[in-house]
Amino acid sequence: MDKNALLTAVLNSEELPTLPTVASRLISLTSKEDTTLSDIADLVSQDISLSAKILKVSNSAFYSFPQQVGSIQQAVSILGTNAVRSLVLSFSFLTIRSGRKTSHFNFEKFWEQSLASAVAARAILEKVNDANTEEIFISGLLQNLGELIFARTFPEEYDKVLIAIEEDQHDRIGTELSIFGADHCFIGHEVAKHWGFPPILLVPILHHHDPLSYQGDNQKILLTTKAVYLSDLLINIIFSTKPQEYHKQFKREAKKLLGLRNEQIDEILNDVHSRIDQAGIYFGLQMENTKSVQDILQEANIRLSLLNLDYSQMNKQLIATKIALEKLTKELEQKNKILDNLANVDGLTEIYNHRYFQNALDQEINRCNRNEGYIALLLIDIDHFKKFNDTHGHQIGDLILKKFATVLKTNLRKYDILARYGGEEFVIILPETDSQGGLLTAEKLRGAIENTVFEENHQIYHVTASFGLASSRPAIEDNFSKSHFITMADTALYDAKNQGRNRVALFTPKKKWFKF
Repeated sequence: MDKNALLTAVLNSEELPTLPTVASRLISLTSKEDTTLSDIADLVSQDISLSAKILKVSNSAFYSFPQQVGSIQQAVSILGTNAVRSLVLSFSFLTIRSGRKTSHFNFEKFWEQSLASAVAARAILEKVNDANTEEIFISGLLQNLGELIFARTFPEEYDKVLIAIEEDQHDRIGTELSIFGADHCFIGHEVAKHWGFPPILLVPILHHHDPLSYQGDNQKILLTTKAVYLSDLLINIIFSTKPQEYHKQFKREAKKLLGLRNEQIDEILNDVHSRIDQAGIYFGLQMENTKSVQDILQEANIRLSLLNLDYSQMNKQLIATKIALEKLTKELEQKNKILDNLANVDGLTEIYNHRYFQNALDQEINRCNRNEGYIALLLIDIDHFKKFNDTHGHQIGDLILKKFATVLKTNLRKYDILARYGGEEFVIILPETDSQGGLLTAEKLRGAIENTVFEENHQIYHVTASFGLASSRPAIEDNFSKSHFITMADTALYDAKNQGRNRVALFTPKKKWFKF
């Protein structure tokens, strides 16, 4: 079968995957010059499930934005057209699985490795100065799209390719050419072209095994294609049976094609496994923990050395390795505890940090929803602290912050959660606490701060604080959200400061004041 006949058969196949409506319309929409961000946001918002997935990724460490992204309109504005298109296509393709015909092609493994390639491609291109990384993720994800299309439209024939590769270690592209007359690069490119993909997404599919075969003059496309090619080498370190060979090739080609330095390459290799695992969570794939490149290479070297040992030597080696492993495991457990503490605790005040607070608030809100209980939130700001720092110096200010946190912690219940919100602001989660209980706790804390003598080097200092309180019963409240709950407490804090400071204010829809 020649290429054109094969392509016609593929495009006419009932098993050819079809793009979801939103993804198909988005490709068409983004190809028009007069398309606005509002047009894109309106389209994506039509799919509630897709919108939720995009917001989840937007608010994750995948992007690490400092502010919460609360709507698709905001996500489109911050991410940009191409990045949103990439996310929509990524989520759309990751849902494609086997067709009606049986096949030995492992669709789950295919998408796991494709997602890993996408992460690797992004990590690689981030090391290139002034490179545009908006489309690199979807380019890495879909580089082997043709394999998926072959497996769906010609499952029996493609099983022959898989068997030849597995049994005889044949080259995939050579085997595809001998059986089909075309390889997966060509088929993936042509089908994506049929779907209306732009050149920035098409070229890497066609040239990802040989980026220098691209003859165009678009440097952005060339960089993307090179990064996708390198991502395939990197993923083969993780998933192939010859990691050492791909490791050497990756380092050599990364220097040659992108001019990466040794330290940049090492940074990519050291981080990629954890980034892959995180992406699996963000994009809804149940992936096993990915081994680090270092561990994979070490295991491969051990396997190679064991081939040259007799039984007695091997037994001694295994016993020694088991002892060393047990010792290392204990050391790692201790270090992990320290790392967990560092990740969740503010270094100055030694209470929880903002990151921990956000996660803890999610958990407490979920618990409240299950129990239909109350929850209260206190935002606390030390009054005139900037002026205090200017007058007494930041060193004294830091000491005040530490003791301030200690006073708060001493006057709370064991299950209340105290965290440093930022600067001189603190936040307290009060589980199972209504507004009256919250007011009593807040006033107790306010009084304790006001009456505390802060002493350092025989100098005495006094500070006061303003308290903003919000209380809610999430399970029975309409349109409850964490971000709005925090805003309620922040509004109350502003009111407390606006009314003279050193007081407690409770947020109510009618803005009523509660002053002690």
